[in-house]
Amino acid sequence: ESRATSALDKEINIQWYIPSVEKLSNHTETKVLLLYAYNINPLKTSNITIFSSTSAFSGHLWIPLARIISLREKLSELKEQIEILMQGSKSFSTSVPTSFLEQSETLRVSPSNKPKMSDAKMHLDEKTEEIAKRCLFEVKALLSVGPALPSPLTEIPFDVTLQSITNLEDMFDLANGCIITEGSLFDWIISLLH
Repeated sequence: ESRATSALDKEINIQWYIPSVEKLSNHTETKVLLLYAYNINPLKTSNITIFSSTSAFSGHLWIPLARIISLREKLSELKEQIEILMQGSKSFSTSVPTSFLEQSETLRVSPSNKPKMSDAKMHLDEKTEEIAKRCLFEVKALLSVGPALPSPLTEIPFDVTLQSITNLEDMFDLANGCIITEGSLFDWIISLLH
């Protein structure tokens, strides 16, 4: 029987496995298994039993459950902060002349070919940028394979949009997992898993 698998774009698929919780000793930290598979080129295979590709990869990481729960809460707060900034930007942009907006150093949404608001790149205020850097440092620490603690982030490694932060939050959703397609967030996550 022929089975078809395809990925039209570069994408990473994230799934979580939570082992049955047995009585653990007080010294054992509960961990969950992150399963991932990604392709760096579009791919299509018609017979998965003889599939061989140099552009598809998979792997797994054991990650402490408490750290994932904590990170998900922080990412949820970051998403809320970005939504607040977006709302402020909408009301700000409708009540202020355009010439002033162009000179403003505060929040602006960069329009490129009239994207959906959730895809618009955000210019973050200092407070939100610091929250984002702390969240992304935690993501980097969880996904980095080496024993050494990663260096702190001096800049945000991908375009911050409401959609990219939503995707990042969904990535750590233990019940559902997610698929992230090509873009700067995809590139950053792949760089951590390599």
